[in-house]
Amino acid sequence: MGLAVEAKDLVKQFGNIRALDELSFHIKQGEIFGLIGPNGAGKTTTLRAISTLILPTSGSVEVFGLDAVNQAGEVRKIISYLPEEAGAYPNLSGWEYLKFMAKFYTKNASELEKIINEAAQISGLADRLKDKAKTYSKGMKRRLLVARALMTKPKLAVLDEPASGLDVLHAYYVRGIIKTYVKEHGVTVLLSSHNMLEVEYLCDRVALVNKGKIVVEGKSDELKQKYESQNLEEVFAKVVGYA
Repeated sequence: MGLAVEAKDLVKQFGNIRALDELSFHIKQGEIFGLIGPNGAGKTTTLRAISTLILPTSGSVEVFGLDAVNQAGEVRKIISYLPEEAGAYPNLSGWEYLKFMAKFYTKNASELEKIINEAAQISGLADRLKDKAKTYSKGMKRRLLVARALMTKPKLAVLDEPASGLDVLHAYYVRGIIKTYVKEHGVTVLLSSHNMLEVEYLCDRVALVNKGKIVVEGKSDELKQKYESQNLEEVFAKVVGYA
């Protein structure tokens, strides 16, 4: 199976701050791959570089063989990106919001309806889609936004903290949707999280990031065994010298 993402020696400099420091990793097609680490580790910067939203200072990123700098327009056609702080238009209903976003992907009426119905099913919001987004709880908004990110069946879905701040039930729903969508539709997912227990459940492989570098990478079970740890939090603490 080919590679969905290949990042090589990524560097991103913001003035005197080196947010990414020769960071390299790859993601196989059909994987759920997690970037995990503390706030400020470089996770979001990595996701934005892969999503063509910022230019790396040096290094390279390929998404399904396309150069994320020189072929950014082509990359954007096959990916979706969900920022951590994304929001829906408050005065649109959930249904109107999904329709508005779907129109960026197609003008064909039957295809448009198909995409919106797919999103409605993903969200699980049922009749609440008729209500304005400003009446939604944080969990409901996040479910709407995850549905927007997945409704077109992108080749790569880039999700920044997809379940951040959600209560147990909404977080459980979002994680289940991501896992099911990969299995049923072959979507590749790159996600970031500071919640290492959540990532341990979701991801096929993980990369632990600290100060712009990947400090260790692999399958959760293998990392826990290698570092004689109960969970990924303990692995991380041992690798960076906190434990």
